[in-house]
Amino acid sequence: MAVNALELTRELIRFDTINPPGREQPAADHLRTLLTRSGFACEFIDLADGRPNLVARIGGSSAKPPLAFTGHTDTVPLGLQPWSVDPHAAEVKDGRVWGRGASDMKSGVAAFVAAAIDLAPRLAGTPGVILYVTAGEETGSEGAFVLSRRGMEGQAGALVVAEPTENYPMCGHKGALWLKAMTRGVTAHGSMPDKGVNAVYKAARAVSKLEEFGFNVAPHAVMGSPTLNVGWMHGGLNVNSVPDKAEIGIDIRSIPGQRHARIAEEIAAALGSDVDVGTLVDVESVWTDPADPWMRQVFAACEAVQGTTPVVRTAPYFTDASALTPALGAVPTIILGPGPAALAHQTDEWCDIAKIDEAVEIYRRLIAQWCGL
Repeated sequence: MAVNALELTRELIRFDTINPPGREQPAADHLRTLLTRSGFACEFIDLADGRPNLVARIGGSSAKPPLAFTGHTDTVPLGLQPWSVDPHAAEVKDGRVWGRGASDMKSGVAAFVAAAIDLAPRLAGTPGVILYVTAGEETGSEGAFVLSRRGMEGQAGALVVAEPTENYPMCGHKGALWLKAMTRGVTAHGSMPDKGVNAVYKAARAVSKLEEFGFNVAPHAVMGSPTLNVGWMHGGLNVNSVPDKAEIGIDIRSIPGQRHARIAEEIAAALGSDVDVGTLVDVESVWTDPADPWMRQVFAACEAVQGTTPVVRTAPYFTDASALTPALGAVPTIILGPGPAALAHQTDEWCDIAKIDEAVEIYRRLIAQWCGL
């Protein structure tokens, strides 16, 4: 049963999976129906009630593990700016499909599902494919971490992450460690600050230390250096009281070789005992050497379909590979999907229809090559 990737993209966009709250169940049900009809063995592994991860398998061989694809069905909120199109109507115009999730990343999910279904009748007795369609990616890869904690070693031999890259093969991405630093004080009347302890002053001193913080690691050859940004600072309830609490949001982007637990320890030590540090999001970096034989095959497939030779790049955002790649056993991982990354999370999000078709062709080639078709 052939599946049109554009039409499947439109069907997925019409499901409102804005996270929070998520509500991925109807989209996952729809995909499971399509895949089951095509001979896939499907399983739901829940992140929460009504929020399933879908795992679909076909083929299988003792000689070689399957090729894995992953994508998520949840999307970010619409934002405050008005849209010029209905964000869940999946309108087609100007050679593009429009709507929330068009780029990030319902087009990518639709493309690998369509490619896998297209080749499904030929996958018996081959290594086959396994699809991980996750929930809760937009809030820190929550669904993917549910899968990883169940044990995944050996389930796949390589991983394609269909996040938006305009079908440019990306060899990894930085990690994201988001911390919340909190200071406490003693409240008092604003006219008598000597009777209290000002938590905002403590936080201000902490921010100054963060501005000067150095990671003391060599830059990565492709990703460059790790970064730290203070994204927000909140403190106090009213102007005429001494604030007894202040919070700082810290966004750290790490490079391969750095361990997040160690970074958090270093930040806590630099800020001192007056500051409590907790973790909001913890997703490690991902990197596969582009000289890996399978990665060279991916680059060759992209060159054959697109007519240009890719150079080594990495994605600017984090993905579910942070959870899945190490859980699978540090398998080679490529980030490669049809959406334009610049349109992810944007008002009037869209994806070029030609890029969806192109992704299907690249994925078909990768599956056929992996499975010896």
